[in-house]
Amino acid sequence: MRGDEDVISLLNEQLTSELTAINQYFLHSKMQADWGFTKLAEKSREESIEEMHHAEWITDRILYLGGLPNYQRLFNLRVGQSIKEQFRSDLAIEEEVLERIVPGIATCREKGDITTANLFETILRDEEHHIDYLQTQLDMMDTLGEQLYLSQLVERPPANG
Repeated sequence: MRGDEDVISLLNEQLTSELTAINQYFLHSKMQADWGFTKLAEKSREESIEEMHHAEWITDRILYLGGLPNYQRLFNLRVGQSIKEQFRSDLAIEEEVLERIVPGIATCREKGDITTANLFETILRDEEHHIDYLQTQLDMMDTLGEQLYLSQLVERPPANG
């Protein structure tokens, strides 16, 4: 099938965003694990994998529409040097997705590509959940204080019985 070039361009733009997020979340996950925050690292790794699924869906759609997925481009990674910086960096990348994807949904509908609009809406729902999670973590960090918040994320070894 031959798709609309504007829609394919939107898909590739979103693909770039997803590929960037995959790398950013994965690196943050590794840093968190290295700092001893293994539960948080698992959550960040899960987010990276979710972004991989988004990239896969977008790639499939681009190919279906007769386009070429651009895997050679990434946006700049925002690597946080603390958990708080990482949350802020991840929130920024998610908010940029919203700025890009919401108008993209409207464009897809205007062009008559309901399937791509629906795909973008599915991704949007996932990103909104992640934004909510990140905002909640930052709010909790502000309410509890950074040190108390972080102390709740440290896994304790099992007690010797």
